[in-house]
Amino acid sequence: MRSLFRSRVPKPIPTVEPVPTVFPKIEGADIAAVFAGKRVAGDFYDSVRVSPERVLFGLLDVAGRREDTRSALTAAQEIFRNFGKELFSRPDINESDAMTELCIRINRGLLELHQGVRSCPAFVACYHEKFGTLCYTNAGHTPGLLRDSTGIAQLASTGLPLGLFSHATCEAPTVGLEKGAAVLLVSRGVIECGADNDKSGNEFGLEGVKHLFLATPTNRAQALCVSILDAAGRFSPEVPLCDDRTALALVRTA
Repeated sequence: MRSLFRSRVPKPIPTVEPVPTVFPKIEGADIAAVFAGKRVAGDFYDSVRVSPERVLFGLLDVAGRREDTRSALTAAQEIFRNFGKELFSRPDINESDAMTELCIRINRGLLELHQGVRSCPAFVACYHEKFGTLCYTNAGHTPGLLRDSTGIAQLASTGLPLGLFSHATCEAPTVGLEKGAAVLLVSRGVIECGADNDKSGNEFGLEGVKHLFLATPTNRAQALCVSILDAAGRFSPEVPLCDDRTALALVRTA
């Protein structure tokens, strides 16, 4: 396959942000993402339809301030979309293999772009409309949360953050989503908010997110994201935000 990074000459940082995400319509499911305030760091989400029955989505957190991460975000989005469609377009693919290969491509792209380390925790997943399954990889990201009739399960890390080691790989398990199940992703800024301003070191934490997730039985993805970020904002009302706060949710509605 062709590489998106042929030259090892450092590239200038572009003056534009990555292409804004327009979430695809998903049969029998609802997906949305919300971020709080002005973007100040490296949070980035995207979603794209890669086949008639598959939708790819992801939440990434490139280390650094926004002015220093634009080139990495733009490059990651280009690989995510182009190779995502190429790898997941066929109906008979092994989704786990395709997901692992996609993460390898993004990892390689980040390393080649920066000629060195640029840590990028990432949660990337592919939802299959027909089967209601989610194939995912968690490259050192905050755990994804899956809520269904049995409670909440964590979709924990399956590998190291991207952008650190050239030969790093991530496992890509698959989980099934029953009707009414929801998957929630939040950035580190949501988990850690409050710690900097509280001398006791208290933070909203993953437990705070879990509590709100259980207490918000909505089937609307955007409403779920808003409720989580509103709660985090009330917990830590400092202005400006010390880090990006982003939430992404997928709810199976049928």
